Amino acid sequence: MNTKRRSGEPGHRRKFLVIIDDSPECDRAVYYASRRAQNTGGKLLMLYVLAPGDFQHWLGVENIMRAEAQDEARRVLGEFAEKARKWAEVEPEMVIREGNRADEVVNLIEEDSDVSILVLAAATGKEGPGPLVSSIATKAAATFPIPITIVPGSLSDEEIQAVS
Repeated sequence: MNTKRRSGEPGHRRKFLVIIDDSPECDRAVYYASRRAQNTGGKLLMLYVLAPGDFQHWLGVENIMRAEAQDEARRVLGEFAEKARKWAEVEPEMVIREGNRADEVVNLIEEDSDVSILVLAAATGKEGPGPLVSSIATKAAATFPIPITIVPGSLSDEEIQAVS
């Protein structure tokens, strides 16, 4: 683990990785990461992870469900890509994976040596920052391979612009 980061080398650009999901605060992470990528000459990488247990049915049904889930992932990624293009002058790279979300985040970081920062948004509810933030923050304490930026889900566009 801990692939050497190459984003500072000639021919490489820093990538800001954002996990795309259906959480209300996801757009705050995309907004921050797209603005930060634009302001620093970086790139935006969006990851959508399909849960692995969703397709364990008869083979024909499993294939149809997987295809539908892939279509939905592409649709959601497309919506966030349009937002990112509107918010900043960036062309997002989009990746769809199937598996445990936290594991797939780490796998992508290890495979792409230009990924330099993971951007997450914290939930605004009383239940805490959200399961992904909690899971990755636990891993990050000892072994996470890159810095993590956690954007408060309650920040406005203007507040994010001021810090990105």
